[in-house]
Amino acid sequence: MTEPVSEPADTPKIESHDPAVPEAYAAFMRTGWGDRDLDLPPHPVSSYAAARRGRLAEAFPGERLVIPAGGYKVRSHDTDYRFRPETAHTWLSGNQTSDAVLVISPDGSSVLYARPRSSRETDEFFRDRQYGELWAGRRPSLNEMSSALGLEVRHLSSLQEALEGSGKTRVLRGVDARVDSAVAADEGLDIELGRVLSEMRLVKDSWEISELQEACDITALGFTDSVREWDRVLEFGERWIEGTFFRRARAMGNDLGYDSIVGGGAHATTLHWIENSGPIVPGELVLLDMGVEGRNLYTADVTRTLPVSGRFTPLQRDLYTLVLNAQQAGIDAVAPGAPFLAAHHAAMAVLAQGLSDLSLLPVSVEEALSPDSRVYARWTLHGTSHMLGMDVHDCGAAAPDVYPKGDLEAGMVLTVEPGLYFQADDLLVPEELRGIGIRIEDDIVVTPDGSMNLSDSLPRGADDIEDWMGQLRG
Repeated sequence: MTEPVSEPADTPKIESHDPAVPEAYAAFMRTGWGDRDLDLPPHPVSSYAAARRGRLAEAFPGERLVIPAGGYKVRSHDTDYRFRPETAHTWLSGNQTSDAVLVISPDGSSVLYARPRSSRETDEFFRDRQYGELWAGRRPSLNEMSSALGLEVRHLSSLQEALEGSGKTRVLRGVDARVDSAVAADEGLDIELGRVLSEMRLVKDSWEISELQEACDITALGFTDSVREWDRVLEFGERWIEGTFFRRARAMGNDLGYDSIVGGGAHATTLHWIENSGPIVPGELVLLDMGVEGRNLYTADVTRTLPVSGRFTPLQRDLYTLVLNAQQAGIDAVAPGAPFLAAHHAAMAVLAQGLSDLSLLPVSVEEALSPDSRVYARWTLHGTSHMLGMDVHDCGAAAPDVYPKGDLEAGMVLTVEPGLYFQADDLLVPEELRGIGIRIEDDIVVTPDGSMNLSDSLPRGADDIEDWMGQLRG
């Protein structure tokens, strides 16, 4: 049995500590307000989004497709996280407002059902903590959204009617509980919708690549900001880099694409170290895995490993160069028609040989690289690449034979990020290696004749990194 989608509530969202509102005050607040229209220019994605909706409708002819934006998520008690819409919803519409639902009808037409600006006829605009204009800011009107997005927009209160009627309906599940409960689930149909949406997003159009380039460019500025403030970094540790980078992300983008990883010393051997609470110690390395999400939600994902003192020790340089050579081998393997996993295999061959040269492998390089062994992975741990786009790990619902087991095409964007990690308590490596973690990551777009590095404005070579740090630190 399904439940109808609840309409936007007339009763505003308030908390127990909010003061009472007498009727006289409420009535007075509903009077004496002027009106103004927002000047929202046409969104640059509108023509691309229309074509995407058309392709999706062609993939499921005669069916109703429902793609919600999602709502707010609670951070603690009565405070929410900043809203970020479901990727597929924004990819298909350009909309970034909460609670909206995109419906593609069986005839292929599209309507966005949205929650518009607060009405002055209820208390919402001055009392509601989530949607009230005086609490959370002015939301665009239905007409303003429609004009900007080039899409018919109707009030969210009419969504239930759009979901009724005969015919096959697919829903992108797990995004909006109200929508999930309003439409009877068919797991096979709904999973297929998610799969097709992921696979459609694998190849980026020219506008998307320009958005990713901008995200990479802003990310490079954030890395530069961090090194320029190195005296503060030494004083306050990992937290200072995290905060410095976030400042750049918010100033020029929408947000971080993911929680920044700032791993000083042995923290670099924890792949997703996001606590960022440790010191930055001269003589050690610091691993910085950080990415800016642009204002249209495309994210960069870049990693550099820097010598805290500004210069690598001989051992650090040797290990860094090994990882750099592995990364370059991976980048060189990226080309249209090549397997997605080609970069991984190329990079791992270099690292396995390097580990053998360090007398760490218990078997030959050939045996270590065998799928039945992979003992080298004790010190590499993760895959070399993932797809990149509006999600940092993009297109994750694609069929495995398409991604990661498929081939690359021009317009795909992927990371190439090999690493070496020697844990502080690993007794199988010499003591001087323990606690060293190195990763180098760049964002690579597949071109018709090879590839292009979107993040190459940041230095990668050991000499270049030392020169760059020296110039920024004065």
